[in-house]
Amino acid sequence: MLDQSVQSQAQIASLMQDMGRKAKAASRILSTATTDRKHAALVGAAEALRNRIEIILQANAVDMANGEESGLPAPMLDRLKLTEERVLDMAAAVQAIAEIPDPVGQTMARWERPNGLDISRVRTPLGVIGVIYESRPNVTADAGSLCLQAGNAVILRGGSDSFNSSNAIHQCMVTGLTSANLPAEAIQLVPVTDRYAVGEMLKGLNGTIDVIVPRGGRGLVERVQSDARVPVFSHLEGLVHVYVDKSADLDMAIRIIIDAKLRRVSICGAAETLLIDSNDSDRLAKPLIQALIDKGCHVRGSAQLLSLIPQIEQASDEDWSTEYLDAIITVGLVDGVGGAIEHIGKWSSNHTEAIIAEDGQAVERFFNEIDSAIIMHNASTQFADGGEFGMGGEIGIATGKMHARGPVGVEQLTSFKYVVRGSGQIRG
Repeated sequence: MLDQSVQSQAQIASLMQDMGRKAKAASRILSTATTDRKHAALVGAAEALRNRIEIILQANAVDMANGEESGLPAPMLDRLKLTEERVLDMAAAVQAIAEIPDPVGQTMARWERPNGLDISRVRTPLGVIGVIYESRPNVTADAGSLCLQAGNAVILRGGSDSFNSSNAIHQCMVTGLTSANLPAEAIQLVPVTDRYAVGEMLKGLNGTIDVIVPRGGRGLVERVQSDARVPVFSHLEGLVHVYVDKSADLDMAIRIIIDAKLRRVSICGAAETLLIDSNDSDRLAKPLIQALIDKGCHVRGSAQLLSLIPQIEQASDEDWSTEYLDAIITVGLVDGVGGAIEHIGKWSSNHTEAIIAEDGQAVERFFNEIDSAIIMHNASTQFADGGEFGMGGEIGIATGKMHARGPVGVEQLTSFKYVVRGSGQIRG
């Protein structure tokens, strides 16, 4: 590992170019690697994670101490923190990805033309993927595993907050690769914390990076979108809304909103705004808000709600556009499903929205008119996760509309090519 204190920009640029060349070479090997070899590498990585729990936790303790000393907010510390249970969950996720059907070489569609040409659309790896992420060290394992299963090499650039944790996890991924006779350079971790390395990745490393996946806050994503010279799978913040319709079952609504907001406040699928149908606010508003308060959630509400529940405070315009990642929620009244759609259209980050309702027409209108990557009915938004979707895991939730949208799993990390088989046909 390079000495962090003496890196010049020239040294970092040279380092990154070398990583790009090695990743490109590894990607050629991975593109034809058998399913069995990729499976063996991932199983080996999962085993290494389980065997090195103490080493990983010791590295994480250093990161946590540094984070506390530097004043990291509580939600960021929660994202950074590893426990034995979280490491075992990480290993289980890698194992689950190993069991996902290998997408490479799958025939997506096949048809025959009148002239006898046989045409197939076949899945292929993307090539080399650059993943830039912030505090979550588990992304090191998730992203590395998903890229490998899809036949891609990956260059990982974790946040400086999780530098030691990510390095310990990365060593487990390399152990899996080498145990299966796959190149260690298939999963690389940038060994410097200087942000100049990010700039080099965004330039594409002389054409060796095929796509960039940013996973982090708005500042990171906006920088990537602004500066990247290669395609980007956008992952904006999760400004998640839950709308409770007048037809909702109140007990169900309370269960869902408590889970959606408070199960784990630091994930991108956590609810940040609760919208309540004003047409039945007498029945719905007070029990829903009181349930949140009773669970320790701080509530900021619209002016209409202040007189109803004195414990809440006035919401500002900024609150409606804030991803808290904390036990804070903004609550407002809207005029039915139409009002909810209008509010979400104004404030949403197009990540995940949910409706709690028994009225089928209201649900269908919500589904048809909300333009977010994930839309839910009568379910907690904390299910907005590739693992929960049965995809084994995810690199992130893509909120754009090109190529990948929603959880970015194994299939979303592939492209395709057309295979045309003939028997002497010409266009003369």
